[in-house]
Amino acid sequence: MDINIPEVLDEMKAIFERYETALVNNDVAVLNELFWNTSHTVRYGIAENLHGYEAIAAFRNVRPAGNLARDLVNTVITTYGYDFATANTEFKRPGQHGRQSQTWMRTPEGWRVVSAHVSILPVSRN
Repeated sequence: MDINIPEVLDEMKAIFERYETALVNNDVAVLNELFWNTSHTVRYGIAENLHGYEAIAAFRNVRPAGNLARDLVNTVITTYGYDFATANTEFKRPGQHGRQSQTWMRTPEGWRVVSAHVSILPVSRN
């Protein structure tokens, strides 16, 4: 299997950036679009375990829309062949350090998140 085929990696970087822009701007339509619309999709969040596209979309519609800006660090995007990828990153907000992982799959509709995880790390006192 070919890892990080240049044109596939470029596609994935662009879609990841599209997702991040939608996230910090609370563009619910784009966020919902980018998740695979199936009962197989899973998103584990900071305080929620969401199983299936419907649960994820319902969460997006009611989550707080303020204070979403963040800086990303240590982002690693890896593609596997032409149709599968992972994206892992850390994010920082004032007083908050977290991490996010996503598994992406190419579908007939385009790249879609099939699994996601978000968690907060303890704030370092150093």
